[in-house]
Amino acid sequence: MLNDIYQNLDPVAFAIGPLVVRWYGIAYVLGFLFAALIMSRLARRWRIDVDADALLTIICCVIVGVIVGARLGYCLFYGNGYYLEHPLDILAFQQGGMSFHGGLIGALLSGVVASRLTGMPYLTLADLGAIVAPIGLFLGRCANFVNGELWGAPTDLPWGVVFGGSAGMMPRHPSQLYEALLEGVLLFIVLFALSRKVPPRPRGTFIGVFLTVYGIARFAIEFVRQPDAQLGYLYGGWLTMGQVLSAPLVIAGLAIVAFAIARKLPQQGLPAREGDG
Repeated sequence: MLNDIYQNLDPVAFAIGPLVVRWYGIAYVLGFLFAALIMSRLARRWRIDVDADALLTIICCVIVGVIVGARLGYCLFYGNGYYLEHPLDILAFQQGGMSFHGGLIGALLSGVVASRLTGMPYLTLADLGAIVAPIGLFLGRCANFVNGELWGAPTDLPWGVVFGGSAGMMPRHPSQLYEALLEGVLLFIVLFALSRKVPPRPRGTFIGVFLTVYGIARFAIEFVRQPDAQLGYLYGGWLTMGQVLSAPLVIAGLAIVAFAIARKLPQQGLPAREGDG
């Protein structure tokens, strides 16, 4: 059809000799950079102490947790047994395959390490991370669109996109962009608006809202997103792995918000050092 939109974007941003830089990698770098800058600004607004050394420790821990968790999560949740038979392929990052839910688990676990190393309360650290996480989600989903991966189901809507390749030549929902808008832009606006209150809302509020809104948005978008070919639809032919993994996030998020409201623990930064005060 003459009105079809074709996705012909190059996933490679630039190449210098053997060095190939992809938009997906740039999205990761920018996501962590913006996260560090905005976390620092939020900490100052909340009047909690987070120095440069602590911030660097937090970001380094989260980088390791997200990358390792996202890869292991993909192999576990979406590998369909392949990586049990080919364990060395777990390290084949160049083949692609990263899972948000695995990255989330990795980030939460690495946050425990960062909390121990810096002395910051875990929920304050998690709240700061939750506010900036949608920025990385937005950039990552845009990179998924550039890569022509994780496309949606066939559609006859006027904004359907033809991805070609294994996606075929029929127009499909640009589900990557739906996710970028809901899990990225919308979620960031909600969390950032909540963060404007000073003194800040109780510890746990923001990570709870993040989990709840993300889980609802991801569950809804999965209805128009093509499931992974190796898994297909689960449990009667309509549920996807993304929905199976997202439903518990909503429950956990609501429970954490209820905990935050009930306990009303104030946000706190680094512990006071000798001579402070």
